[in-house]
Amino acid sequence: MSLKTAPVKTGRRRIPVVWIVRTCVSIAMLALIFHFVPFATVWSAARKFSPGLWLAALGLFIAGHAAAAAKWRMLIGDGISYREAFRAHLAGLAANLALPGVAGGDVVRAGLVFGQAPDKGRLAMGSVADRLLDTLGLALIALVGAAVAWGPRLFETTQLRWAIVALLLLVVSGFLAAPSLDRAAARRASSGKIARVLGAMIHAAAELSRKPGRLLACLAISMAVQCLFVGINIAFAQAAHVEAPVSAWFFAWTTAKIIAIAPVSLGGLGVREASMAGLLKPFGADPGQVIAIGLIWQSVLYASGAIGFLVQLRRPAPEKMALEQS
Repeated sequence: MSLKTAPVKTGRRRIPVVWIVRTCVSIAMLALIFHFVPFATVWSAARKFSPGLWLAALGLFIAGHAAAAAKWRMLIGDGISYREAFRAHLAGLAANLALPGVAGGDVVRAGLVFGQAPDKGRLAMGSVADRLLDTLGLALIALVGAAVAWGPRLFETTQLRWAIVALLLLVVSGFLAAPSLDRAAARRASSGKIARVLGAMIHAAAELSRKPGRLLACLAISMAVQCLFVGINIAFAQAAHVEAPVSAWFFAWTTAKIIAIAPVSLGGLGVREASMAGLLKPFGADPGQVIAIGLIWQSVLYASGAIGFLVQLRRPAPEKMALEQS
């Protein structure tokens, strides 16, 4: 009798190409930044930040995301406890910064509470709505900041006025059309997994559109959180003695964050700093100081991501979670 052993897999896990590309883009952007802006200038500005200011910024950043987690929970339904929503949200922060793949933090946090969500379609649509509201909030803050910083000259461009009107109409019409699409989908028998998922998402969008007060409240929370983050960067700017109007910071920081949303770099590293330096230069801000502020802010982001990772490591076992929720 011969004994057959199962083959042992010795292949190593391959690093996703997307992660390699994002890392290379961030390295290239940082190399380009330090080519035009001396590292000594950035380091001199960075040394002006006290540890107390950095720790206060980290605490306020976590507090802001605690509010953001509550907003996300409002959109995905009440079947998930706030504790689990916040825990998943922190894990999403860590994933957003250095996840080696194409999935983002939104997918990670939704996946962590997927098994506990009573309505999977509401979870999916609520997460999508959360991202859309955050982006809309950033755009609105950027427009208000630009209007104050640039004055009436900003809206002299016809194309810009039409782009603003088109953005607002697109968002409003999407939620207004959701109930009609939901009724149409209900009359047709969904065949196939993808069709059922789309039908559930349309139904969740329709439910959200019937509660405009909730959507407006979530948009207000999102804008308040983003304004808090801008305020932290303004405090950094004051510590570094950066000469730029407050309105310019609201315009430049939010615009740079919108640009950094594009999945071409490692958590926006390099792209955000270069964008913010370029946007603030017309207002008299020194690029080296702005880049130093951006890198200090990036360190706050990575520290919060590390906290999210550590919190996830202490995640209780499923049996313990079930006892806690019962």
